[in-house]
Amino acid sequence: MNVIRTLPLLVLALALTACAGKPARDSAPAGVAVDSSPAAATTDTAVAATDSASTDVAAPVAEVAAPTDAGTPPASGDAAPTNAEDDFAALYGGPAPTADGVEPERAIYDPWEPFNRRVHSFNNVVDRAIARPLATAYTHVVPRFARTGVSNFFNNLRAPVTITNQLLQGRPDDAWDSLGRFLMNSTLGIGGLFDPASKALVPSRKEDFGQTLGAWGWRRSRYVELPFFGPRTVRDVFGLAGDMPLSPIRTIEEDKVRIGLQGLQLVDMRSQLLAIDDMRANAVDEYTLVRDAWLQRRNYQIENDLRGKHARGKDADDTAPIPVDAMPMPNWGN
Repeated sequence: MNVIRTLPLLVLALALTACAGKPARDSAPAGVAVDSSPAAATTDTAVAATDSASTDVAAPVAEVAAPTDAGTPPASGDAAPTNAEDDFAALYGGPAPTADGVEPERAIYDPWEPFNRRVHSFNNVVDRAIARPLATAYTHVVPRFARTGVSNFFNNLRAPVTITNQLLQGRPDDAWDSLGRFLMNSTLGIGGLFDPASKALVPSRKEDFGQTLGAWGWRRSRYVELPFFGPRTVRDVFGLAGDMPLSPIRTIEEDKVRIGLQGLQLVDMRSQLLAIDDMRANAVDEYTLVRDAWLQRRNYQIENDLRGKHARGKDADDTAPIPVDAMPMPNWGN
């Protein structure tokens, strides 16, 4: 009899236990509206947290004192590169992240930033007033195939500078490829207007004396922006002096012909940068964007020179320095 009397009590206790394991709104009686709004959820969470805090008195002290700073960055080895970082590296030719997500250090050495910003503002004024309107008109008037021929022509004229610097860097195989490319485009390509060497899979590379100085050990150099020439480092300023005697255009004694070719080269180079004008215009700090992208690209080129890793295709020109042969300057050596 005692067992029979106790059985209903046990059934009732089990039912109450099962109900206690369910959320509060699951046990609401039929016909009663359940408030599932965010405010109600927040209130439920707060109540649950209060109940948990009041009952869990035996929680270890170390667990209570655990850090709660969600803004603390994870260790570099645990952080995978974001999509934005991948896009930036792809756009500017930057070093790809390693397998564990760590990117090589990109030191920004810009102690002359106040001066550089003033020069950058001056260059932007000149660009908006002269260079960009000329480049826009050039793209509207000159057909694409003709613009491609102009770009091929000036790229081919850069070959002597590239070949010499590849030899100075101890890369005779690359210099041989560049020489073969130059001869092929100069003959079969009708003076470089066409690019049969690329169809023959001959690699296209660009080297200058600034990169050579970097390969020789001048790795860290302060950033400087020159009027008209744009982004540089002090190392690359000295590199201009090394490249100047190798420029085929600068050997032209007729001033009108030389300056005309140099002006056309500048317009051609500026037309290739029209695609990134919107990105520069929408940047929070356009100076920082240009500086960091240029230094990243430059450091990437020098690191590849040191490691012997050279792309088997055309180098990206969106952050390339303006070559000395493109600037209308007097021929001091003549």
